[in-house]
Amino acid sequence: MTFEDLKLNPAILRALKDQNYIAPTDIQQKSIPLLLNREDVLGSAQTGTGKTAAFAIPIIQLMTEDQQKQNGKRKINALIITPTRELAIQIGESFKAYGKYTNLKNTVIFGGVSQGAQTRVLRSGVDILVATPGRLLDLMNQGFISLRDVKYFVLDEADRMLDMGFINDINKILAKLPREKQSLFFSATMPKNILDLSNKILVNPKKVAVNPVSSTADTIQQQLYTTNQKDKNDLLLHILDNPELEQVLLFSRTKHGADRIVRNLQKKKIKSAAIHGNKSQNQRQKALKEFKAGNLRVLVATDIAARGIDIDKLRYVINYDIPNEPETYVHRIGRCGRAGEEGVSISISEPEHNAFIEDIEKLIKQKIKLVSNNPFPQTEKPMTHMEKKNWEKEKQRKKQEFFANRNKKRGSDKPGFRRNKR
Repeated sequence: MTFEDLKLNPAILRALKDQNYIAPTDIQQKSIPLLLNREDVLGSAQTGTGKTAAFAIPIIQLMTEDQQKQNGKRKINALIITPTRELAIQIGESFKAYGKYTNLKNTVIFGGVSQGAQTRVLRSGVDILVATPGRLLDLMNQGFISLRDVKYFVLDEADRMLDMGFINDINKILAKLPREKQSLFFSATMPKNILDLSNKILVNPKKVAVNPVSSTADTIQQQLYTTNQKDKNDLLLHILDNPELEQVLLFSRTKHGADRIVRNLQKKKIKSAAIHGNKSQNQRQKALKEFKAGNLRVLVATDIAARGIDIDKLRYVINYDIPNEPETYVHRIGRCGRAGEEGVSISISEPEHNAFIEDIEKLIKQKIKLVSNNPFPQTEKPMTHMEKKNWEKEKQRKKQEFFANRNKKRGSDKPGFRRNKR
């Protein structure tokens, strides 16, 4: 199948050709015809499957048709909600690229930066708005944004949205949207709370699902070190003693953990920086720019902050903390060895994460090579698989409870309240 087979208009096809898009991905083949037919869609898809184009392309086509019937100042006709600034920026760039030869105007709003530039664009009028929940509600409360003209609504990465404690914000946004609209709902996983939320948004939705990412590129060499929790930092320094590791993207599970890793590396004169949700947008963009320019040896990132990052020629990824979702491991290591280049993934597993390695190996259907030349071998007894699962479930419950209480304390119900850290 080609994009021409999807009955897209010439302006969009021309823009896709500029992007060197040849054939639609699975999620695009399934979603675009449904959306062009103005159906609501419930999509199950991971980041990296091409889902941004799956909703952006048909929205642009439908809005181009609508625009021919409209006069006057631009109004927000399409709203896309996404959990992180990086994803919002990436989605905004995609709309700009695919709508290059149309008359549509889009903008992106997010916290962590001054709102002045964002409100100036909003005053001039936009057709498509990409937003993170906190800044959107803030500007709505200040009177800069009205959602009464929204015809197309997208909730992207819904599971991450709930994981970050945005459920109350989402419900407030939903209450301000028109009843008559076309809605799209994307989530990598579909637990009961996600399905309950989708039922509030969608009307007779068509379901679209693509298989989760389950394979790693043949060009990536995967290595595993097992060690004790107290020895992880020393093992990391041992690994970085290898001068071949000139540029490394390192993943930490938590924001505080990322900062601690950077402090330890800087003590050893290893140039490094962290990107995560507690950093301002300017700090994150500066760190990423420095890393791409080769001025930083190690960029430490949390999974959410790393979404939307694409670094050409990156050879090394280190999993300092093993993710509890096997698909996350595949996405992490997929940031090296891109476009046929060789890559190396190095994972460090402490006893309580050994069960996650087993889950990863089941998903990718291969054993990760255990490094025998390890000066800090694992000696502590690991948890059983069931103990680890129960421990993670309880930790996740406490995390969601923490975010919900924090958002409540921040006064999200107060008009004009500024939550700039989102």
